[in-house]
Amino acid sequence: MVIDARTGEVLHSRNADTRLHPASLTKMMTLYVTFDAIRRGELTLDTKVQISRKAAAEQPSKLGLKAGQRISVRYLIRAAAVKSANDAATALGEAVSGSEAAFARRMTAMAKALGMNSTTFKNAHGLTENGHLSTASDMTTLGRHLIYDYPQYYNLFSRQTTHAGVKQVSNTNRRLLAAYKGADGIKTGYTRAAGFNLVASAERGNERIIATVFGGTSTAARNARVAELLDMGFKRAPSRAKLRKPQRPDLGATPIEPKVIKVAPTITARRSSPRPLQRPEQAPSEDLLLAIVESVDNNVVQSRVEVATRAAQTTQLAAVAATVTPVRRPQNLVQAAIDTSITKPEPRRIITRASTSGGRHWSISLGRYTTRNTAERLLLKTALQEIGTLDEALRKVVNRPRGWEANFVGLSQDKAALACQRLTARGHECEVRGPGA
Repeated sequence: MVIDARTGEVLHSRNADTRLHPASLTKMMTLYVTFDAIRRGELTLDTKVQISRKAAAEQPSKLGLKAGQRISVRYLIRAAAVKSANDAATALGEAVSGSEAAFARRMTAMAKALGMNSTTFKNAHGLTENGHLSTASDMTTLGRHLIYDYPQYYNLFSRQTTHAGVKQVSNTNRRLLAAYKGADGIKTGYTRAAGFNLVASAERGNERIIATVFGGTSTAARNARVAELLDMGFKRAPSRAKLRKPQRPDLGATPIEPKVIKVAPTITARRSSPRPLQRPEQAPSEDLLLAIVESVDNNVVQSRVEVATRAAQTTQLAAVAATVTPVRRPQNLVQAAIDTSITKPEPRRIITRASTSGGRHWSISLGRYTTRNTAERLLLKTALQEIGTLDEALRKVVNRPRGWEANFVGLSQDKAALACQRLTARGHECEVRGPGA
């Protein structure tokens, strides 16, 4: 695939929509999502990331990070962009989304938002995995977005060498950068299944061309083919063209916009005001009425008694009951049962108390995040999106060794499973946990 980067016009294409293994071209999206997370305030270049055993165990190419080691995000970015380090890519994914699996889902969602409709990511580094596929067309689109959406970081891809915190590393694309006039990036990729891949960009005067090759037979053959395609692009592209930058997508699975935060009081109010029970098809039995009475929020009953006590200014609760304003005629049997429980405290016949939790001892976890604020905002937004399944759940943020964990607690098993199923379908990380988990 060859395009005029200024306009996005396709200048040449052959088998550009064939789904193939992208190899380390994957890291272009790893870095794009990381830049997006920095823009949104989820982390900063100076955020310290603790390396997991999974990240440290990734296959080469790698930076050589050790499990438990702490390193700044800026150095992980350099290692992934310049050296194409797999351990650094996995560490970035875990830092942004809590786990590589969750990060891969976010990568795929971002790809769809960018119009990369033939791309699916399964990991952050690009090592061969079933279903981890992309196309030359999609990767060319991603390369163009990296150039124009995050120009402040694009210079990373043209560095021949850079310091990655623990050592100096060399660019995997240094041969083309040195040999081709105007070349300034962007990313190489190789695995046995993918062959030699490259997305390259070059700028000459007012013109910028992006060329992508999948499946080269060697580094030299790939670079030669990319040079031919870039030459073709410069010949076919007009000398002057109006710059039409691509529109940067705005993915919603990150910190919440202010307009969402404004409706927070609605969620808070519902905590202390239980959702009304569904009206039965027929008149409820006496046992059901008494069960409803027993499950009335004790705080509501207590507050009404306290108000009546202050109004009467008496020390006898019985006197309060006698001076309370007469209760208006109830409109239905349920209201009558509730009012009776307040104004007539005399003992009733004993029945089995209706559980106020409904067996809601299950919870779901949405993963771990670098700040408490990020976790709380994600919980609030998710509650608004899944109000049908999470309306009675409580939001809970727990400080774990690897970050702030976002949880919904107080769910039934069915509600927890349904909520997780719906959230997973939307690309969210979600884990169902049973009682005591």
